[in-house]
Amino acid sequence: MFQSFSETARPDQGPPRLEYLRRAMAEAGLTGFLVPRADAHQGEYVAPCDDRLAWLTGFTGSAGFCAVLADVAGVFVDGRYRVQVRAQVDLATFNPVDWPETQLADWLRGHLPAGGAVGFDPWLYTPEQIESLESALTGSAIRLVPHDNLVDTIWPDRPAPPRGAITPWPDTLAGASHAEKRARLAEILRAAGQVSAVITLTDSIAWLLNIRGRDIPRNPVVQGFAILQDDGRVALFTDPAKLDAPARAHLGPEVTQAPPATFETALAALSGPVRLDRASVPLRVVQVLDQVGNPHVWGEDPCLLPKARKTPAEISATRAAHLRDGAAICEFLTWFDDQPPGTLTEIDVVRKLEACRAATGQLLDISFDTIAGSGPNGALPHYRVSETSNRTLTEGDLLVLDSGAQYLDGTTDITRTLAVGPPGGDERAAFTRVLQGMIAISRLRFPSGLAGRDLDAIARYPLWLVDQDYAHGTGHGVGVHLCVHEGPQRLSRLSEVPLEPGMILSNEPGYYREGAFGIRIENLIVVTEATPLPEGDQTGKLCFETLSFVPMDRRLIAQDMLSTAERDWLDTYHRACRDKIGALLSGAARLWLDKMTQPL
Repeated sequence: MFQSFSETARPDQGPPRLEYLRRAMAEAGLTGFLVPRADAHQGEYVAPCDDRLAWLTGFTGSAGFCAVLADVAGVFVDGRYRVQVRAQVDLATFNPVDWPETQLADWLRGHLPAGGAVGFDPWLYTPEQIESLESALTGSAIRLVPHDNLVDTIWPDRPAPPRGAITPWPDTLAGASHAEKRARLAEILRAAGQVSAVITLTDSIAWLLNIRGRDIPRNPVVQGFAILQDDGRVALFTDPAKLDAPARAHLGPEVTQAPPATFETALAALSGPVRLDRASVPLRVVQVLDQVGNPHVWGEDPCLLPKARKTPAEISATRAAHLRDGAAICEFLTWFDDQPPGTLTEIDVVRKLEACRAATGQLLDISFDTIAGSGPNGALPHYRVSETSNRTLTEGDLLVLDSGAQYLDGTTDITRTLAVGPPGGDERAAFTRVLQGMIAISRLRFPSGLAGRDLDAIARYPLWLVDQDYAHGTGHGVGVHLCVHEGPQRLSRLSEVPLEPGMILSNEPGYYREGAFGIRIENLIVVTEATPLPEGDQTGKLCFETLSFVPMDRRLIAQDMLSTAERDWLDTYHRACRDKIGALLSGAARLWLDKMTQPL
């Protein structure tokens, strides 16, 4: 099993740890200290040694931060985690704060009217984050002070940094060698008059060098830093113990390796201008360059868009991974439908689904901890089942099952909401509205140049008609045997990145009724060029190709709510499920699939 079910939150440890931190703040002359859920690479998932927010507060969500002052400690979380945070932190010690509705600067102004010195670790914050916060604090007497990380000084048994092995990722799957990628990006630097670029995002480094690692569970990335030169050479800063002879041979003589402890020295020796991404590089990198007078320029991580625009080889590999994964899920669903209500727990579901994926013989890891939330647990969008929270699935429940896998040829992410026994009328109506939003995105044709913010509302429209909504984006980018959450592309009202052919995204509207049930339906899609329509008078349109093929739970569909076009899309989709994965199934699963994919 990849997934464990131990309870990792320790609310009882929060009060004494907070007291130790406040003593350290006082000794350092600081009025406050900021503790983000971030590492030096700004990744969504962090190694145990970097999980400072969870260690201090007990909150284990994948986004948030804590602002610690002498008499109050605010834990800032967005809409995905507002129920979870109240269950995981000591509410007598930590105050949950709704973010982004309440901005950190406003909160600090309210709690420090006379001003003060608020410390932060410059390795864990980007220039963009600090500049934005400093701007919002203009006119106050509050100062932001770069400082060594105080949490590390009070964490006696802090885990060691990860040392996962580095392995080459095949050029045949990538569609280009790392030499070709390095040469292409070096040409971009030369055209911009830049001598080098600092790359700190772990998935960018993995993509650029066609390597994968084992430093972060669920994400096959390598923790480290890289400097790309304008001649295509790369200096990689990571623990040398991660590299065996085949890995070194794969990297070759133009990719040097050195320990992370030498990174600052290498930065100081660079000649400029040095390209830095102000949205992802640690502020500490800027400080080092400024200390030696080395000029830098702001520019997007040069790997971001090339990584997001998948090659034909990557898309082909991803299609194969999704067919394999879809077949494994159908084997699971065949089993699931044979289990009477009251006989399964959420943990049983997670274990069986992982076993079905493992039976393919090609599962390398899950792509995130499976979300198997039944009844009220399904109303927590990022619920993680533990031995303490584990529920038995009872008649009338809905089960939100959001899961994914890491295969060598692709990363999957799919959500199906399942009925446990006959569903209620409210549940069926809400499910159908969510399905309508998912279908609307799937059928969409849109002009080139539009971004996620331009499309996000289309998925919400059926819900908005009845004053319902969901507090997360409609979709995120997805890598190819990389991170299941990949930028910069998103289907979100916050995303200004134009969608381009080759970008893989999730399409996952939902609805959550606190204390009752949750609904989410998710397929992965890839942006493609749309075939011109004979009656049209415009060209250059884009559309989405669906990558995920697993039937919807027909018991939850209120068919009279669907339009003819929506029914036609669903019938066509179900026929594609049957045609694409039927031959991969066992006899029992094939019979189940044939039944589940009959026309409405």
